[in-house]
Amino acid sequence: MTEFYLLTRFCHLSAMRFAVALRAIVLALLLGFTWLLANSMLGRDGNSFMRMLFSGEQEEPTPEPRPRKYKCGLSAPCPPKHLAFRLVSGAANVIGPKICLEDKILVSSAKNNVGRGLNIALVNGVNGDVLEIKTFDMWAGDVSELLKFLRPLHEGTLVFVASFDDPGTKLNDEARKLFMELGSTAAKELSSRDSWVFIGAKGIENKSPFEQRVKNSKSSNKYEGWPESLEMDGCIPLRAPLET
Repeated sequence: MTEFYLLTRFCHLSAMRFAVALRAIVLALLLGFTWLLANSMLGRDGNSFMRMLFSGEQEEPTPEPRPRKYKCGLSAPCPPKHLAFRLVSGAANVIGPKICLEDKILVSSAKNNVGRGLNIALVNGVNGDVLEIKTFDMWAGDVSELLKFLRPLHEGTLVFVASFDDPGTKLNDEARKLFMELGSTAAKELSSRDSWVFIGAKGIENKSPFEQRVKNSKSSNKYEGWPESLEMDGCIPLRAPLET
């Protein structure tokens, strides 16, 4: 009886060990299958999925990648031998204009170099060097100062203009003509409180592709007494050096 009992006990323990081993094998196969399923169907890392499955934790969503910004906030880089720029006209008589060139802020309220009227930066069109920055009050200022500034420009000089508050009240025929010779089509009719951004060049043969204007109009003004602010950006090709 004792031998029969021991034999029965041994068989019972063996069956239990076999059942435990079988369950372990089945569990391992199940885990492996789940891991493969997670990789192939859910597009996730199998390990992280398994941790989430058994711990009860919720997987943090993957943040969307932020769009990359280039010089002056452009969405794409400029080609070689081009200058990246962004111009923003003033908003009413409250927020000043901004001129950015090659990721450098030339004019802004933060730099404390903006003024009512026309904010102008002169840039060498061959190498992109900044030559001069000035503001001209077109409400209470003297237009002769603007004429002295524009008349002696050298061939190939780039002229960046951003308006603030009132760009047109003091403009006379000569000032308008000088801007038109730089490639402007809006200068001829530019008037009080218009919004205007413009890039021209001394010696340009055709009209400039870099110009925007919004006319001051009571029926469409965004602000009380002023139209909306303008924003313009892009890439300007550098000129080849002039032959001497």
